[in-house]
Amino acid sequence: MKYSFNIKNSNIALAQRYDINASYKDLGAVCDAIRFMNASAALDMLERLIAMQTPIEYKRHNKHMGARHELGGRKGAYPVKAAKEVRLALLNAIANANNKGLPGEDLYIVHASANKTRIERRYPSRGTLAWGRGMYGRSSIMHSDLEYAKVEIGLASKDEPWLTRSMKYFIRKKELESQKTGKKESKEKEPSKNKEKKEKKEKKEKEENKEENKQKVKV
Repeated sequence: MKYSFNIKNSNIALAQRYDINASYKDLGAVCDAIRFMNASAALDMLERLIAMQTPIEYKRHNKHMGARHELGGRKGAYPVKAAKEVRLALLNAIANANNKGLPGEDLYIVHASANKTRIERRYPSRGTLAWGRGMYGRSSIMHSDLEYAKVEIGLASKDEPWLTRSMKYFIRKKELESQKTGKKESKEKEPSKNKEKKEKKEKKEKEENKEENKQKVKV
């Protein structure tokens, strides 16, 4: 299957997965979240998303969707199934980059897209939903469509001369966002470490007091 990325260059590593039984809307939201990110940072983000630790923002197809305080009040969700599929495509792109002699995890996601591939019509099983209507199987009016989707990932260095100004801008923006999230995570870890140290000190003090009281009782 052909790629929708038109730029042909030997320094680009592409990968795709097609005929995926997942929502193309969720796949598109995940691709929007990781586009222009570093490959290793995108893998970490997808792993947190699969573990339902951090949601992603839905810029489209977000009707009747709840707001998330983690996203500053913006609408978001946890598309775990779509995140797993995109993660596999990203791992394939990293492997293709390594085969070309490029540093796969140090590259940036310059292309990430999701689209529908084909639609299949599903009919009810014979004599169940259409029972009593004089119809069953393929002659029944009742049906539901099964939509398949595809995902494309493209990796390249941020110093490539063919990158547009907007691409470079968004790469820099994603770098700053990842730095901010890293600082927040480090700040959150620091108080937990301090609490552990305090708890250890309190335990030691309690044990020492118990030993002193025992010695006094013996005397």
